[in-house]
Amino acid sequence: MKLKPLGDHLIVKPILEDKTTKSGIVLPETVDKEKPETGEVVAVGPGRVSDNGQRLDMSVKPGQKILFKKYSPDEIKMNGEEFLVLSESEVIAIIE
Repeated sequence: MKLKPLGDHLIVKPILEDKTTKSGIVLPETVDKEKPETGEVVAVGPGRVSDNGQRLDMSVKPGQKILFKKYSPDEIKMNGEEFLVLSESEVIAIIE
């Protein structure tokens, strides 16, 4: 099954943080329970329609890594994988 978002929605695969920092500090298991703030865009909708009826292009593309608001996305599971659904307006930045 394939997901195709509508409007200005994005489907994002969360990027989970490492359990050990670069300096060798082991993070507690509660870190996994924190909601992610970064992810890789899997699919994008066609864009939202403005008040004058024109469709506005999306700023992000599949494959880009993004930073988004921590508590804004909705979580879904599909084929045993976890994905996040959020609006383009909830994206803070593209990670380069």
